Amino acid sequence: MQDLVVQRPEGLYCPPGDFFIDPWRPVARAVITHAHADHARIGNGHYLAAAAAEGVLRARLGDIDLQLLGYGEAITHHGVRLSLHPAGHVLGSAQVRLEHGGRVWVASGDYKVAPDPTCAPFEPVRCEVFITESTFGLPIYRWRPDAELFASVNDWWARNVLAGRASVLGCYSFGKAQRILAGVDPTIGPVLVHGAVQPLNDAYRAAGVALPDTRIATEVQDRSELRRALVLCPPSAMASPWMRRFGDAGTAFASGWMQLRGARRRGGYDRGFVLSDHADWPGLLGAIAATGAPRVIVTHGGSAAMVRYLSEQGLAAESFDTEYGDDRIEADQASETPQVGP
Repeated sequence: MQDLVVQRPEGLYCPPGDFFIDPWRPVARAVITHAHADHARIGNGHYLAAAAAEGVLRARLGDIDLQLLGYGEAITHHGVRLSLHPAGHVLGSAQVRLEHGGRVWVASGDYKVAPDPTCAPFEPVRCEVFITESTFGLPIYRWRPDAELFASVNDWWARNVLAGRASVLGCYSFGKAQRILAGVDPTIGPVLVHGAVQPLNDAYRAAGVALPDTRIATEVQDRSELRRALVLCPPSAMASPWMRRFGDAGTAFASGWMQLRGARRRGGYDRGFVLSDHADWPGLLGAIAATGAPRVIVTHGGSAAMVRYLSEQGLAAESFDTEYGDDRIEADQASETPQVGP
């Protein structure tokens, strides 16, 4: 019996349904798990995504032929029953459940299991085959609780305010920036953002996500205000002339890769905050176990280590060779988003 999802040059393909999931080449019909640039690309004929993703998808892809589906709502296409379920990764992120001929497959897209006030929580979905990401699929990756993490961010910001310098925090414009905004203490000082971040903040607010007030940094001329501000920007902006307006600023970067000492050192940041929108090693293993799937297909990230570990646990594990990126690629692509101001 043919698999429900196979690899093709264009991406992950469902043969009985004749559609792709997060294709990396233009196709006629695409099911999109979330709006990050390596999963939601321009050029497809028709898009299907979770209703909660509409604002961020349109902010990133513009006027597309977009069909929306509520979480848990099902449609049948060419005999394949398809439904979308929260992935806990970013606003509107979804796992894709496929049911056909008595079999159930789930493609996770990117996901995390840690609580996040800016998106619906990850929902385990029982299946026979689970297609999982593995961005941080090594035992060294283990995240701290958000309360501890944001206490350290707030402390860094407050110390910079006392020293009379801005706090510039590099992060990805979609998802990470909004999660930081929801976690920091806005009473410490003004919160400013790069022009690439603000349209996505607006999309989150339109979806009902509570975020503190933010202004675009280039619109603030009062230098005393800049010196008290927390400024969120894509990492690429931190190595550009855009930074000059902040003078002697404190710099930091928020990413799961900051768990690696070498990544912090190479970035040249004053601080590195370990914050990821992906599941850590325990989160990945817990999510996989919760599906009850005896067969697991690993897509991107630490796939070789994950396949080996799952095989040792008695699961039928293999990998797909995909063109999905990781946090670092998303950082690069975020810098290509149209920016407001110089």
